[in-house]
Amino acid sequence: MKFSRHIVTLAFALLAGATARAEDKGEIRIGQTLPYSGPLSGFGTIGRAEQAYFEKVNADGGVNGRKIKFISLDDAYSPPKTVEQTRKLVEQDEVQIMFGSLGTATNSAVHRYLNGKKVPQLFVLSGATKWADPKNFPWTMPGMAAYQSEGVVYAKHILQTKPDAKIAILSQNDDFGRDYVAGFKRALGDKAATMIVAEASYETSAPTISSQLATLKASGANVMFGVVLGKFTSQMIKGAAEINWKPDLFFVPTSASSISFLEPAGLENAVGLISSSNQKDAMDAQWADDAGVKDYFAFMKQYLPNADLNNSNYAAGYHYASLLMKVLTACKDDLGRDNIMKQAASLREVPLPLLLPGMTVSTDADDYLPFQQLRLRRFDGKSWVGFGEILDDR
Repeated sequence: MKFSRHIVTLAFALLAGATARAEDKGEIRIGQTLPYSGPLSGFGTIGRAEQAYFEKVNADGGVNGRKIKFISLDDAYSPPKTVEQTRKLVEQDEVQIMFGSLGTATNSAVHRYLNGKKVPQLFVLSGATKWADPKNFPWTMPGMAAYQSEGVVYAKHILQTKPDAKIAILSQNDDFGRDYVAGFKRALGDKAATMIVAEASYETSAPTISSQLATLKASGANVMFGVVLGKFTSQMIKGAAEINWKPDLFFVPTSASSISFLEPAGLENAVGLISSSNQKDAMDAQWADDAGVKDYFAFMKQYLPNADLNNSNYAAGYHYASLLMKVLTACKDDLGRDNIMKQAASLREVPLPLLLPGMTVSTDADDYLPFQQLRLRRFDGKSWVGFGEILDDR
């Protein structure tokens, strides 16, 4: 009897171990760092939307029968904190991938570490060109249109509509500014030397940019490309109005196009401003009957009923989570890191619910940029209105 009891006990132990292993196999562990505190804490909304999205995925049965465990930690947009939290996620929480972490400096701090560990660093929320370098960093992939791609799109529009333009450029003196200007000049090609009549830059620590604006106006430029961020967006728009400078074409990057940056400058001063986007503005009436936008609102009503729908970061979180789901679904039963990366680099004209009509996501082993299509949009005093054809950097 003792022997048979030992057999039964052993059998139960083996069964329990097998069950535990099955549960381990049945869970997809996803890590992320975002600024939930500090000066950029507003972006934490992206993570909250993604958390809710994955709750919905789990409620609907998971991914190929596996549930998602999403662990999003606060790094306060501090690179040392990003390193600490990323190491915890990889070495203690044993996440299979890092997904949608925000920022150039923060992601740079863990770039080599994650590639050394062969942990997918998917859909980095930064438009820096460095994230699309499959040869040297095969485990990292960007999640935004590259700043250079956006610069290309603006230059293409100028060449098409105002080939005799006299262009002035104001740019932030860092990698953000340099990437935009590099793409812009690349697309102008040989004409850059004659079309660009003035360039100025500013430091992020500068109190104002009024002297730069005066210099650029004095050049006689009739097209302005302002590679600005945050408060400098407001200063540029208001400053140009104050010196009565009204360029025929006036561009700002997508990352500077938030109404919250335009309002301090006076919305009337921003009329005619040109930017770009690849995403539907869920609050714009033109998308009221769009199936993808309807699904987004239904999701928000069920999972985040008290959220401020005017905050576009919720839509951004939904958008990026839906992209990751395409990759995980394509992995089928093989959720190993190698296959996750393989599928991320094998996207073929994949549609997403909040992408503008006609736009898709494509990647391959030599091209890690998922978003290379953009559509121009113009500010009419109240909202951004899309115009023209879809442009790309291919």
